[in-house]
Amino acid sequence: MLFLWITCFTFITFLYKSLSLKPLPLWSSEVRILSIWFWKDLLILNPFKKGFLQSFIPSEMMTLRRKSFSSRVENVEGNSEMSVLDLPELALECILERLPPEGLCSMAGVCSSLREKCRSKYLWERHMKEKWGKVIGPAAYREWQWHIASRNDSSFFNQAKQRGLMTYLSQFWPISLVRSNSSTSFKKKVSPPIDSIMSWYLALESGKFWFPAQVYNRENGHVGFMLSCYDAELSYDLKTDSFQARYPPHGRRAIAIETGVTWDRLRAPPLDTSPHDLYISDCLTELCPGDHIEIQWRRSKEFPYGWWYGVVGHLQTCDGNEYYCRCHDSDTVVLEFNQYTPGSRWRTTNIDRKDRREEGNEADGFYGGIRKLQSNEEISLWRRLWPSDVLE
Repeated sequence: MLFLWITCFTFITFLYKSLSLKPLPLWSSEVRILSIWFWKDLLILNPFKKGFLQSFIPSEMMTLRRKSFSSRVENVEGNSEMSVLDLPELALECILERLPPEGLCSMAGVCSSLREKCRSKYLWERHMKEKWGKVIGPAAYREWQWHIASRNDSSFFNQAKQRGLMTYLSQFWPISLVRSNSSTSFKKKVSPPIDSIMSWYLALESGKFWFPAQVYNRENGHVGFMLSCYDAELSYDLKTDSFQARYPPHGRRAIAIETGVTWDRLRAPPLDTSPHDLYISDCLTELCPGDHIEIQWRRSKEFPYGWWYGVVGHLQTCDGNEYYCRCHDSDTVVLEFNQYTPGSRWRTTNIDRKDRREEGNEADGFYGGIRKLQSNEEISLWRRLWPSDVLE
């Protein structure tokens, strides 16, 4: 007993002297905690350890702790007001359903019970659909899954680098020191699970997650891209409620970046097809004059495809009379791009109804697959983007 007392006194004296001479290193606070828990574990075999430890703790501090604890108990007993958690389950769910995303995030920080409810998949799927449903497609979901996988891998390999002195020593020290890591000084902010819908929504809102989508009239409506829709990577800007777009390089051309892209110029890709792959059309046999279509087109073989709006026209041998028209029986399909002036080389093109291969040349570009527009919503969107002036 005397040996332990002398050793403890010597250690405290040495620590006090060293602290007064020079600044402490960053790990000094951890060593202080380490020394306390060291003596606590050594005293396991001492039947008088309770009184021994109290001899090092001022009586004023013990009295203050008792008073604060008793005051907290009195406050809990005297607080009889109704809380949100006292509401029926259905009523609480109705309240949470009406909260905006920022409200759910605030409520999630109140307590553990509300945190679980505010992270509900049902609540965040509704918010995701309302705000992001028109621009998020299967390609964006795959990108998010890859993002999750990369985050999990990086956190696994960086786990050892992020450990402090206390975490390292906990592998070798008694169990009481390990328990100290869960104290208040080591608590971290609880974040939603990385694979949750809530995390995906917040990642999109923050602008840190770039996702694939398609942009109408790219590069601020450049005349060379009017009535077209190209693939891009997008990042959201919460301050301006707009997007930044990165377009893939075209041949030797570097990546093009456009800012201030508005919501009405975006869409989720209607087809799960790479912009570098030819889409195999399944509607060629049913195309008739007057049908609205989108067709793949690229300037050269090195470029990715973009989707261009057009309509099916009549053959030169047809006068357009619907009672005598037989254009739908012909193997040749006439496509018209009426945003261009009559006589322009971009005004019309002919494709083979039975040949689904890419057609074209280096002068006029290459035409790929065709997609027939079925909904009035898609057609009206293209009409709304119609240029004010006829293109050459």
